[in-house]
Formats: sequence, C-alpha cells, structure tokens
Amino acid sequence: MALSADEIRSAAERLDQAEKTKQQIQQLSLDHPGITIADAYAIQKAWVAIKVAQGRVVKGHKIGLTSKAMQSALNIDEPDSGILLDDMFFADGGLVPSDRFIGTRVEAELAFVMKQRLSGPDCTMFDVLNATDFVVPALEILDTRIERVDPVTKSTRKIFDTIADNAANAGIVLGGRPLRPLDADLRWIGALCYRNGQLEETGLAAGVLNHPATSVAWLANKIAPNGLALEAGQVVLAGSFIRPIETRKGDTIQADYGPYGTVSCYFA
Repeated sequence: MALSADEIRSAAERLDQAEKTKQQIQQLSLDHPGITIADAYAIQKAWVAIKVAQGRVVKGHKIGLTSKAMQSALNIDEPDSGILLDDMFFADGGLVPSDRFIGTRVEAELAFVMKQRLSGPDCTMFDVLNATDFVVPALEILDTRIERVDPVTKSTRKIFDTIADNAANAGIVLGGRPLRPLDADLRWIGALCYRNGQLEETGLAAGVLNHPATSVAWLANKIAPNGLALEAGQVVLAGSFIRPIETRKGDTIQADYGPYGTVSCYFA
C-alpha cells in the first residue's frame, strides 16, 4: 500500500463529508498518484467504519464493473465491490429523496439473498446457488462523492476513485417476484428499463460474467483473505447488465423483468 494510515483516514473523512454536504471532492487518484487498489479498499473500509460508528448497519454487498466492456474501459481485469448499509434500502414503487444525493444514476441487477454463510476460497457458482435463499429483481442507485471529471486537468476518475467511493453505491430497491435460484436459468433473465415511460436500456443477466452467480462467487473469494464471508440474510447485488441511466428529480424509473415482475422508484 502506498498511502499512510493518516492519509487513508483523511480520505474516508473527506468522502463522508462530501456525502453530507453534497459537495464532491477532487479525485483521490490526483491527490495520491501512487494510490493502489489495496489503498482504495482501505479507504472504503475506513469510510464504512465511520458510518457504522454513526449507527448504520451492514446489510450486504454490491458488485460492480462485471462486464468486459467496463473492465476494458478502466484497464482492469476483475470487478469491484462495495458495502450495502441499512439506510440505502428504498421501497419498491416508493419515493427516493433526490436532495439526499449529488447526481444519481440507476442500474438493473439481480440481488441474491443469502440463506447460509458462504465463504471462500475456492467458492464456485454452484456453492452460491446452494447458499442462496432467493434471487430478486433490483435497481441500484449510484451516486458519486468524487468528481467524475477534474475541472482543471479534465482527467476522468479512475478505478481507485470508484472503489474508495464505496463502488459508487448509494441505494437499492428490491421488487418484482422473488425466485429460487434453481427455478430459472438466471443468465436469461432480462430487463426492459424505462425512464418516465420511455425505454432507455435493455439487457440480460448473462452480461454479468456470463452468470450472475459467478459474480457472487468472485466476491466470496475476494473477501476471504480478510476473514470475511457472505453472511446469512445479507443481500448481494450481483452487478448491472445495463448501462447506467441518468436520473433527475421528478423521474420515475421502472425495470420490467417479464415473468419476474417489475421494480420501480420515483425520484422526489
């Protein structure tokens, strides 16, 4: 790791303040040109610790950058991950307070609700399917507490910035019809995603590492060296299979999963 403990703690505190004040901070990759992936996860962990100290409760995980196109764009060869907290969950068909966020985008995903503890290493998609209680359609709400483009250098944010920023996670909506993980070929579950009644994006869950359970297995293996596991009852967002949809105050987002129902939210 290139950053000191003080630098990691300072970055986490700045992210926390950015979220509270709705004022984005400069890219951490510009502040610390030598920053590593390990540093970025250390910052994320420190920020989550700040939130937990403030009363938040860890409810699960999110996985991002699961498509080959996104990985190639960021010059990486694996996904990233973040933490889901209790105040990130919004009701299906409910209101999402726009003024809580800086600039929201929405993605369509499948969420895995764990039936039993799942730990790596050597976890496979079959282990995931056995350990999952049910799979449910979901929307992930993204936000960015770090500038996407630096106003001076025009540099775009890097993977280090995204990871430190809790993998850009800000909210989650679960809805539709839950299904048991072996009751369908999850690869072929698709979504039609609408903003204010107009179709914006479509996709198939196979876009997530060819099978969304493979993504969950990756996470279980990734966190195992830190003594962590996916715990019973936790929610795991497996990764988006559409491009992010930009949203503004007054927008209604709906994802139609066909036989598996719809999930929606309104940005009030």
